[in-house]
Amino acid sequence: MNANNLQSLKGGSGVHVFLVLWKAARAVEAYAEHSIAELEMCGSDFAVLEALLHKGPLPINEIGKKVLLTSGSITVAVDRLESRALVERRASGTDRRAKIVHLTKEGRKLIARVYADHAEDMEQLVSASLSKAERETLIRLLKKIGYEAAGTR
Repeated sequence: MNANNLQSLKGGSGVHVFLVLWKAARAVEAYAEHSIAELEMCGSDFAVLEALLHKGPLPINEIGKKVLLTSGSITVAVDRLESRALVERRASGTDRRAKIVHLTKEGRKLIARVYADHAEDMEQLVSASLSKAERETLIRLLKKIGYEAAGTR
């Protein structure tokens, strides 16, 4: 590796920003996974339950868009949650082909309790390292780079 390539890994170069962002995201993801470990489910299943808690009943494809899962992955996640009686599929009132995913009473009870603990864990992580102003700046900057990346490909 020549000196120019080594320099690209330091000092705020595009590659450096990517590596720092990637490593930070992985560390935060591991922290979040640990936060929900008592559920004995993967992060995708938790994300589905959380989306239904905050957005209400949704078609499967809408859940997939919100939690960044492919159509196959979202179907498998909903199948797993349905087998645990945490969600149920119901026919749509407007489209006979569509199924709407709802939280069951047990699913709502579980995700409401666990989400509150998870939110507290995430707040502790962020408040230990960032001020309110730094959080706002970080959010603004991450959105800025995310929108740029989404618009260029």
